Amino acid sequence: MKLGFVTAGGHSLEYQLIPAHQINRPTLVLLHEGLGSVAMWRDFPARLAHATGCRTLVYSRHGYGQSDVLEAPFGTDYMHREGRDTLPQLLAALEIENPVLVGHSDGASIALLHAGAGHPVAGVVVMAPHCFVEDISIRSIAAAKVAFETTDLPAKLGKYHRDVRRTFYGWNDIWLHPEFRAWNIQDCLPGIRCPILAIQGEDDEYGSMAQIEAIASGARHSSSVELLKLADCRHSAHKDQTPAVIEAIERFVENL
Repeated sequence: MKLGFVTAGGHSLEYQLIPAHQINRPTLVLLHEGLGSVAMWRDFPARLAHATGCRTLVYSRHGYGQSDVLEAPFGTDYMHREGRDTLPQLLAALEIENPVLVGHSDGASIALLHAGAGHPVAGVVVMAPHCFVEDISIRSIAAAKVAFETTDLPAKLGKYHRDVRRTFYGWNDIWLHPEFRAWNIQDCLPGIRCPILAIQGEDDEYGSMAQIEAIASGARHSSSVELLKLADCRHSAHKDQTPAVIEAIERFVENL
């Protein structure tokens, strides 16, 4: 396993690269959620790499994990900038071509934006993606702010981020900003040409099935779109339903 830092988007980003176990496999690139990082994936990348045989890259975006600390607030286009500017630079620096993107929450939206912009991608797996802003998302993000300010959540998250307050408020403030209610990436979906696996938990507190249904109807030029709706599953399907998620991704990669 290779650990290190790479420069992309003008910032130093931590990454972890798990070697392939089988030949002729695409590289999986994992894109974390709004409060995620390399470490917060825990053992999921290793388990996924073992199941699929694929080389697997995990990295922390600017402002997260051990990557450069966020200097200024995010703008409403922060996911667009990550998917269309920083991610291509990261992949080029690490010499990764035609990856399978595996994104969770914000990371899922970034994966869709990257693929929809025409960058070469073998496939896209999205877990709990955001294509537009829902009331349920805002309610839960507002509740997360209360929890951060009244419980031990900062201490828990502080184990995973260099500057937990900047990390948390960088994500929380922009999602609760009035201008963010108009955020919508459905216009990128017709540009996606590769197969898509979209996974949503039935008990997701941050989004509804309308998100993956929008992908199914909007990504009309994709070669295939598979929807996986999981019972007894909240926002983090890779934690709540790990075996089902790994099995689905393994099958998806085989079909590629």
